[in-house]
Amino acid sequence: MELSFTIRPGAPQIEEWYKNLVQKAKNGTLSTDEEELLELYLKTIRFLSQDPRHPSLHTHEIESLTTIFTKMIGATSPVKVFEAYMENQTPGARRLFWTYGPGRREITVLAIEHHPENRKAAYESIKLSVFPMPKNLSEQSGKVIKSSTQNRHGKKRK
Repeated sequence: MELSFTIRPGAPQIEEWYKNLVQKAKNGTLSTDEEELLELYLKTIRFLSQDPRHPSLHTHEIESLTTIFTKMIGATSPVKVFEAYMENQTPGARRLFWTYGPGRREITVLAIEHHPENRKAAYESIKLSVFPMPKNLSEQSGKVIKSSTQNRHGKKRK
């Protein structure tokens, strides 16, 4: 079955976490908990890549995280953040937080957390990743940073 979406790990937290787990898996040094988490993650992103609204994911928007993420990346219009279930009916069940983008037919994983216990401020403590830098821009990162601090005429923004 052809996948509908490409799943990208958010930078830097999810990228680093995933690279670390893959390296441990290659070395045969995954703990039982890490092995279980990696299996849950791979199953979740498989469903997410095929259909972000897959019934077992129970996908829904988290408005407070949408607000936080939109401000965090400096977007002018809301960038929705969704929660997908990695587990259900388990104490401290894990959740995967994601958004569409940065490219067309891409989904970026922003965080993996246990289900929040404190309902009042449930999502404020979640540390979100950002969109990963496209590979073709990674060598031009200085140029990207420079362009964000200068106007179109090359003058420094106030």
